Amino acid sequence: MNLSRFPRIRYTEGYTPIEKLDKLTKHLGGPNIYIKRDDLLGLAGGGNKTRKLEFLMADAKNSGADTIVTCGAVQSNHCRLTLAAAVREGMKCQFVLEQRVPGSYDEMAGGNNFLFKLMGIEAVHVVEGGSDILGKMNEVAEKLKAEGRKPYIVPGGGSNEIGALGYVSCAQEILAQLHEKSLKIDHIVVTSGSAGTHAGMLTGMIGANAGIPVTGIGINARLNIQLDRVYNLCQKVADKLELKNNIEREDVVVFEDYIGEGYSRKTDGMVEAIKLLASLEGILLDPVYTGKTMYGMMDLIKKGYFKDCENILFLHTGGAPALYHYTDYFF
Repeated sequence: MNLSRFPRIRYTEGYTPIEKLDKLTKHLGGPNIYIKRDDLLGLAGGGNKTRKLEFLMADAKNSGADTIVTCGAVQSNHCRLTLAAAVREGMKCQFVLEQRVPGSYDEMAGGNNFLFKLMGIEAVHVVEGGSDILGKMNEVAEKLKAEGRKPYIVPGGGSNEIGALGYVSCAQEILAQLHEKSLKIDHIVVTSGSAGTHAGMLTGMIGANAGIPVTGIGINARLNIQLDRVYNLCQKVADKLELKNNIEREDVVVFEDYIGEGYSRKTDGMVEAIKLLASLEGILLDPVYTGKTMYGMMDLIKKGYFKDCENILFLHTGGAPALYHYTDYFF
């Protein structure tokens, strides 16, 4: 897979670490657990969206854009990092924020919402949950065009075939690190949300003939919807890369058991996982994505799902700044 033919702006120097979680491994008494620290990626606060934005922002610059329009939930990590990338590239940025939990938008909220203002977001357009988000972004873009500006729409989570190239690249990075460390990984666990990370990682591993299965822990959509979302994006990424390796529907594995009452809603398992990793390993997870994903992995270990695995790699997709908005979940 030749990613060098796609334009890219690097926001991170070198590789993010792969670390062994010795204390968590001992606590669970299961396979050895390693963590890929994509919470340490570049831009404001790090996280998986940085990898996607390396390709998306390069595409935006090549199109002559001067304004980025994107969307997310009211505490969106994706929006935080997209704004940071826009600032870095000298562009304006506007958000369409969806109240997936009714009444959840608070202009004076902390966490990512505070960072939006600190970095100078140009405008925030708030819509209700279930709204036509793409339609609203197109509406914003048309108004900008009428003003003589050149908007570029970045989809939610940066999850299209351009953004997902960031996690094809991450798959290549992981394989290079495993070679350097003489480390065999038997399974990779990722968050499965807007699907760009999951689809990119899976496509990258299959495209490299790595033989490492990828399991996604769903954090919003129900199973059939999420399976289709990941599989369809895998096909688009594979087409863009002109891969000869077939990605089959059965290659896409997602668990929906850890969503709870919905996106960003509190679960006891999520709280347990965040407290455990903080107290054992000094690593911060977030309550919307990685907390639920970590608990999902822990529960699957306890249930024997990884019984044939010696080494599991957990992909840490970042998001810790949101913790400072959800403190009431923990005390």
